[in-house]
Amino acid sequence: MWQPNSPTQEEAVPDLEAVARQRSASLKLKNPGRRFASIIRVRPECVEEYKAAHANVWPEVLKQIKDCGIEDYSIFYDKDTSLLFSIFKYVRYDFAADMERMRANPKVREWWQLTDSWQESLVEGATSSESGHPDWWKPIEEVFYYP
Repeated sequence: MWQPNSPTQEEAVPDLEAVARQRSASLKLKNPGRRFASIIRVRPECVEEYKAAHANVWPEVLKQIKDCGIEDYSIFYDKDTSLLFSIFKYVRYDFAADMERMRANPKVREWWQLTDSWQESLVEGATSSESGHPDWWKPIEEVFYYP
């Protein structure tokens, strides 16, 4: 009659705490995200250039956006006010550090110099996207969200 072998040293019972740590690490949930929205004015004479550039955003810029935990990024345009409305979801854990990483990318800074030239900030004292503070785009408060 068959009987299971008793465990040897090599077949020792696994460290349950180590197994739990590994399982926890593999099941780490993605940050559900925080939504950010902001506005800026586009110069009316630059609208077509702005739209054309955003129809062909540079791949290095798109990669950096993704690498910094930004998802679901959209920019809307209101022709009556010349306002641009931006909204995105940030799904990582250190927004300030990721924005510094974004700012450190030379291609992103080049993109910002191009697009900033078509915009008028609504933030007093703002000088450019690259400067970081105060914000170039005016942050706006979310007052309602229905997922």
